[in-house]
Amino acid sequence: MIDPLMNTGERKEGVARLEFPCVRNLNKGRIIMINNSSLGKWDRLAHKQLDQQFTHEVIHGLQCSPFEASAILDTVYHVYDSYFETSGTLKPGQILFQVVSIETSSNTPLSQSKQVTVTLTFDAGSEDLKIRRSGSVQALRQHRMQRMCIEAFQQGGLLTIEDLANRLFNCGQRTLSRDLEALHRKGIVLPLRSTIKDMGRSICHRSLIIEEWLQGKEYSEIARNTHHSISSVQNYVSKFKRVIALTEEGYDVHTIAFLVKLSASLVESYHQLYQTVKIMPHRRKELRSFLKKGAQNSTTRRCP
Repeated sequence: MIDPLMNTGERKEGVARLEFPCVRNLNKGRIIMINNSSLGKWDRLAHKQLDQQFTHEVIHGLQCSPFEASAILDTVYHVYDSYFETSGTLKPGQILFQVVSIETSSNTPLSQSKQVTVTLTFDAGSEDLKIRRSGSVQALRQHRMQRMCIEAFQQGGLLTIEDLANRLFNCGQRTLSRDLEALHRKGIVLPLRSTIKDMGRSICHRSLIIEEWLQGKEYSEIARNTHHSISSVQNYVSKFKRVIALTEEGYDVHTIAFLVKLSASLVESYHQLYQTVKIMPHRRKELRSFLKKGAQNSTTRRCP
């Protein structure tokens, strides 16, 4: 039985909002209003401003219905909820670190280079402990080095071997060079400044890119694995094809290096890859087509 002294909150004609339920205090003759608002009201209001902007962009930008826009918003919250809750402060084990910006060209002096501040995770807690327990100090160092290089790269900065050796790990550069070789044998290329900007002895990452291409991987996958742009990968593959074409025409290593604008050692590395790597059938067909086209152009040039 419904208490006649309680308002059930029914919607009335011409009323824009429901009436609040209320209870009459029989002892004191007062009406007590029940507050249905939560403690997080102001947070909700702030979120709703962004929610409205998001759904408006989805509806008008992607031509979605309001229902679809709401569903997309719910999915975003479901997937990224843990990230929304962060306060933006450093987590335990993280540090702020100054590195050279990825926008800085390789020939810019360090004193004139643009710097950016990135957040690096030096100690990831249980994740690192698990690797140390099942592996060695070297395995943990390689894992941390890979993680921090990728973190810096994703935030628009590039670490160097000197940064890793002298500022982070306090070890010799030769030690890290051995670590890089070990990672390379696993098919892992770190986004270091020397790698991304082609500085110093950066032959290994180019060879790895060509090796992955010969094995049939697509440009997008190679770019993701080696932390290069798709256009850079395409450029390396194009030069590799030219090296092989000139080799088939009988040019020597130094002439090829001059014509393609590569080092002689890299040309030799490309030769070795072409001879030793198991080439996927569709890549071999692509190379044969390129070589055939190059031979036809060469014959045309020699004709009087």
